[in-house]
Amino acid sequence: MVCSFIFDIGNVLIPFDFNRALRRIATQSPLPLQEVPPEAKHLFSEVYESGKIDRAEFLRRALPLLEYRGTEADFVAAWEDIFVENFAMTRLVNRLRERYPLYLLSNTNDIHANYFETKYPVFQSFSNAVYSHRAGFLKPGREIFEIAIRQFGVEPGETVYIDDLPANVATARDFGFRAFEYDHTRHECLLDYLAELNVGDIAE
Repeated sequence: MVCSFIFDIGNVLIPFDFNRALRRIATQSPLPLQEVPPEAKHLFSEVYESGKIDRAEFLRRALPLLEYRGTEADFVAAWEDIFVENFAMTRLVNRLRERYPLYLLSNTNDIHANYFETKYPVFQSFSNAVYSHRAGFLKPGREIFEIAIRQFGVEPGETVYIDDLPANVATARDFGFRAFEYDHTRHECLLDYLAELNVGDIAE
C-alpha cells in the first residue's frame, strides 16, 4: 500500500539547464563559458549544496573564479534562472496532494530554494522538505535519506520515491522505498508505474 510520496526537485518537478545561466554570466566574463568549469562545479555541487559554506561565501568565491564583472545581484539572477516547470508533473502533484502527504528531498542550495519556492506554486503542495544545504549531507549518501525518514515520519516500504538520478534511486531502494527513476521526457512511464501500485485516478 502506498501512503506517501517523496519527490526530488531538479529534472523532476522543474527541469533545469545551467547553460541558461552561463549564457547570461558570459556577457560579464572574459572566459569562454561553454560549460561550468570543474572548479566552479565542485564549489557549487560539493561545497555550497552540502552546506559547508553559506551564500555570501559562495558568491565571494564564485565571482572571481568565473571572472564575473557584474554585481552580485546580477550573478544571483543569472544563477537562479535555470529552471522550467514540468507541467505534467505539476498536474500529477495536484492530484496526489488530495490523497497523500507529499515531501521533498533534494540536493539544492538557498539561492535556488528561495527562487523555486517563490516562483512555482507547485511547491505549496508539499508539507515538508529536506534540502542538502540545510541537512549538511548530499544524495546519494545514506545520511540525508535517514534524516528524511525521521523528519517525515514515513515508512519506506509504503512510500514512493521519485528521482532522476540512478545513484539516488539505488540508495532509496536500499532503504526499501518504492523508488522510481524518472525521465521528464517520458512522464507516462511514471503514470504506468503508479498504476501498477494501484495509485488510482491519476490519468492525464
